[in-house]
Amino acid sequence: MSNKEDILSRFRKNVKEKYDMPSLDDIKGITYPDPLAQFISMTESVGGKVVELKPGQDINALVKELFPGAKEIASNLEEVTIATRNPDTIGSPQALNGTDVGIIKGVFGVAENACVWVPQAMEEKAVCFISENLVILLKKTEIVNNMHEAYKRIQFNDYGYGTFISGPSKTADIAQVLVMGAQAARTATVVLV
Repeated sequence: MSNKEDILSRFRKNVKEKYDMPSLDDIKGITYPDPLAQFISMTESVGGKVVELKPGQDINALVKELFPGAKEIASNLEEVTIATRNPDTIGSPQALNGTDVGIIKGVFGVAENACVWVPQAMEEKAVCFISENLVILLKKTEIVNNMHEAYKRIQFNDYGYGTFISGPSKTADIAQVLVMGAQAARTATVVLV
């Protein structure tokens, strides 16, 4: 028996009362009169940015406008024609190092905490984390109120991986100084389509 199993078996022997897990069916979670407005507000409060793609506006032109100095752009989305790297054909995650902008698609957003559900839709998921700046395309009609609603909608594709992304990566663990881009993107922009 491993150390872990030994420890767990000792805990199980000493449990005096057992309780069934409560049903979560009746829990609805917080709701908002305008989930989209709440999502935008929360995204900005966690350090992200929200931009709406206007009818007829080209996503490529918008990305160039938002990130004029970007040289390396990674995306496998058909509508992104300015990509210099395709996460489906690069061969290894290391080849994404130095990506200025990564452009991906989110399936739905969560108003409660500004999370966007992003299932892996590319060979190398590292583009979601290694890009200096992350752009997430999201339909503005696909916003749920809370994580209770979100978990009911989660679906995986053939890759079997997905993640919630909320704003840029940040930490204030060291000397209580806020550092952006500590573990992933320095900026996160949600483009509502």
